[in-house]
Amino acid sequence: MTTRLQSKRARAALDPRLAGLGNPDDFARPRAGWVRAIRDALGMPAAELGRRMGVSHAAVFDLERSEQNDSVRIGTLTRAAEALDCTFVYAFLPRHTLEETVRSQAEWIASHELGRVQHTMALEEQEEPIAPEVREEVIQQLLSSKRLWSRRP
Repeated sequence: MTTRLQSKRARAALDPRLAGLGNPDDFARPRAGWVRAIRDALGMPAAELGRRMGVSHAAVFDLERSEQNDSVRIGTLTRAAEALDCTFVYAFLPRHTLEETVRSQAEWIASHELGRVQHTMALEEQEEPIAPEVREEVIQQLLSSKRLWSRRP
């Protein structure tokens, strides 16, 4: 199991690498799938791709269908990419930086927990706004606790 310090270091190392990849929408799979899109752009018949992969042209059509259905194997895509003189890339592109995702989770839990405290105080007619420094302290505690991922927003 990774420690919180290891996780923080991993985020610091991954965030700049992932940011350099650009907009995730730029990598959206074409409607027909990457194999078919590249094969068509090259003007390569299915039979030729099959020959290069060591499979039948029918197997190429099955591969293209399985890519569209999200049931293709990574190893198969790697082989197809090599046969198409491409490099297969597998990555997760976060919608936000990993650091922002972690902070957002801590903020959500803090708001939920502090909201319960504020509600209890209101019932006792002792309601006061939560000071920003108190909220930040709770967030910092959550960032270094095991409870950070115990709930989903």
